[in-house]
Amino acid sequence: MPTAVDPSLNRRKLRLALKSARDRRGLTQRDAADALEWSLSKLIRIEAGTVSLSVTDLRAMLIEYGVEDPAVVADLEEAARGSKGQSWWSSYNDVISQPFSQYLGYESAANDIRGYHPSLIPGQLQTSDYISALFEIGEPGTRARQLIDLRLARQDRILQEDGPRVEMILDEAALRRQIGGPATMRRQLAFLKNLVAEERATLRALPFAAGAHDSLDSSFFLLGFRDDEDVLYVSGPGGTLTNRDDRALVARYQECFEDLQNRALSQEDTMTLFDDLIENFHRS
Repeated sequence: MPTAVDPSLNRRKLRLALKSARDRRGLTQRDAADALEWSLSKLIRIEAGTVSLSVTDLRAMLIEYGVEDPAVVADLEEAARGSKGQSWWSSYNDVISQPFSQYLGYESAANDIRGYHPSLIPGQLQTSDYISALFEIGEPGTRARQLIDLRLARQDRILQEDGPRVEMILDEAALRRQIGGPATMRRQLAFLKNLVAEERATLRALPFAAGAHDSLDSSFFLLGFRDDEDVLYVSGPGGTLTNRDDRALVARYQECFEDLQNRALSQEDTMTLFDDLIENFHRS
């Protein structure tokens, strides 16, 4: 994880601790909001981790929930102070949607990231040339540059030495599709090989022979946490969705990822495919 604690991580820490304390007290969100003389929406936003929390409001919640341990109180007060301010992606807010901003908050706190895209290399693994080729089609110059910079900044945070564990299924269609031309694809594939060699990611190719599966028309990512349930992010023809509350839907995509793992090539065979494709792009 990044050395400097992002405000979104402090908000998430508060969300988990306060929800747990409320549950131990046997209170519903409505019960707690009424006891604190707050609107229900205020409590929901705090427990969703989407807003900062003042130390004064935190202390009121801790008293209501019966949290008295001085060490716990001091730790949460420090998190409340650190929950204010802008997240690392805030300078890109004019080019990203609110759902994706919410997703970035979860991704920044994740301990592992699993994902699949049916037609592209996942954004977390794209080289700058590949990203540029994607965004420079149909995007104004300034907006394209911002989107490129955002994706590279996001990648730097994920692929750093102490970053989350990354496991991706790469569709053969994405590996063969010439985004930016043969030279760009050679560099992209070489970058993927290096990630595996340096143990910064586990990558396996899903061959055409795998046939139909449950995520042919959408990409998805599952974010795992040591202290919380998986969060799901889905992007497809119907738009985007970040979900942590519909456990049945999350379970469906957990099963989908397991199915893709079972159909995918071994990592060794995936590296062989990378080499073959690099050679093919040399001849293109």
